[in-house]
Amino acid sequence: MQRQPAFFLFDPAQADRNKTNFIKFCTCTHGRTEIDMEKKKFELDQSRAPIYEALQTFRHMRVVPFDVPGHKHGRGNPELTAFLGEQCVSIDVNSMKPLDNLCHPISVIKEAEVLAADAFGAAHAFLMVGGTTSSVQSMVLSACKRGDKIILPRNVHRSVINALVLCGAIPVYVNPEVDLRLGISLGMRRQQVAKAIAENPDAVAVLVNNPTYYGICSDIKEIVKMAHGAGMLCLADEAHGTHFYFGDNMPVSAMEAGADMAAVSMHKSGGSLTQSSLLLIGPDVNSGHVRQIINLTQTTSGSYLLMSSLDISRRNLALRGKEVFLSVIRMADYAREEINALGGYYAFGKELINDNSVFDFDPTKLSVHTRDIGLAGIEVYDILRDEYDIQIEFGDIGNILAYLSIGDRPQELERLVSALAEIRRRYQRSTSGLLSQEYIDPEVVTSPQEAFYAAKKSIPIKESAGYVCSEFVMCYPPGIPILAPGEKITADILDYIEYAKIKGCSMTGPEDPDIQNINVLQ
Repeated sequence: MQRQPAFFLFDPAQADRNKTNFIKFCTCTHGRTEIDMEKKKFELDQSRAPIYEALQTFRHMRVVPFDVPGHKHGRGNPELTAFLGEQCVSIDVNSMKPLDNLCHPISVIKEAEVLAADAFGAAHAFLMVGGTTSSVQSMVLSACKRGDKIILPRNVHRSVINALVLCGAIPVYVNPEVDLRLGISLGMRRQQVAKAIAENPDAVAVLVNNPTYYGICSDIKEIVKMAHGAGMLCLADEAHGTHFYFGDNMPVSAMEAGADMAAVSMHKSGGSLTQSSLLLIGPDVNSGHVRQIINLTQTTSGSYLLMSSLDISRRNLALRGKEVFLSVIRMADYAREEINALGGYYAFGKELINDNSVFDFDPTKLSVHTRDIGLAGIEVYDILRDEYDIQIEFGDIGNILAYLSIGDRPQELERLVSALAEIRRRYQRSTSGLLSQEYIDPEVVTSPQEAFYAAKKSIPIKESAGYVCSEFVMCYPPGIPILAPGEKITADILDYIEYAKIKGCSMTGPEDPDIQNINVLQ
């Protein structure tokens, strides 16, 4: 008798209960009918940028400001105006009827949201001005409450675990495989997700990185099917996948895969201003509920600089995205070929695809393994900045990432390749003594919320092995916790932290800025 796949091995009664909750979550007055009405209300013309257009009109109205901000169109702070420019500070304004209100949009911001949703293939899009951290947290808080289980990979951004601290949800970690040569965590294997669903049929959601910082993609389409088959939501941290929606030969986007929500970092590869982001939702999600969740934590003074940058960037991607990202892919492919020809480095790409833990690869990511020249990634990162005036995205213990996007040019990539060649010639040394693995499987003892708010004590970090951590420890970037609240501290983790500190990684998270002490449960 043929054995059924593992993801069918869940409690049918529990699955029915989950589906009831799922439907309850999704059903509202802002359903498919209202979505269609919204799109009919506004002309879906992707050449429009309604917030930008409204701000341009406002600038010519000669409005006398007796409201905030206090700089009064820049007049009260001439140094700031000289630094940022008069045109910039003149549109740093407060919400008003002609410019709409981010917390309850009904006109130009609403139209910008409808256009963004159309451009990204979503049912609804929310403009976010608290970074993708805010998008991720709103996504998780919309799906989970205290005591709910959520299935997720452990190599998530700290914003995901921060959300669990806030809402009290319980993580069910799917520990990703590790590429032993590169020392990096990969995607979630289908079998792992199926097993987690089968063992936790009462979970309410599955969260997927699409992609990881290194460009690794899981089989998100199949994961969506498994989640929905068990009555669970599927959420996507798509901070590094904005371009998936606009490029040919790209991995599948979360919305195309059928995910219920996706946090998209427009400022990373989409070209908007830092801290601007989008939260996308599918047609079966209650947009009114999500708006309420967003308004719990997002500012009531939405920055029009950030919102207009989202508006203009969406227009740019919708009109020219495919052409632009084709050029980005070509530059990345060229750089990989040139770097690999240098010897000693390994700029990895689609050859990693194995149809499971690496289901697909983001071709725009220029990730380079450096350990074979005897240097940690963070050491190459520091040399590039300090000696060659080249700032890359990050370096960790074995790899560097050069983030390529719409603003890069071939001549700058040539400069990077030349610098890497010189670094190899000048600094190459023995590989002995280098750590080989970025990711250590955590031992979860209690939930992040319980650990974060529990009674705690500060002890020397060197004496903390065996204790349960009550705070975060991570290298930033990429912001993936080495330790999170509720996880047991082990000797291997302490060795990793000490090694990362010695190599010069930027360590963040603990109360003690020097990370000599750490908070643990009493």
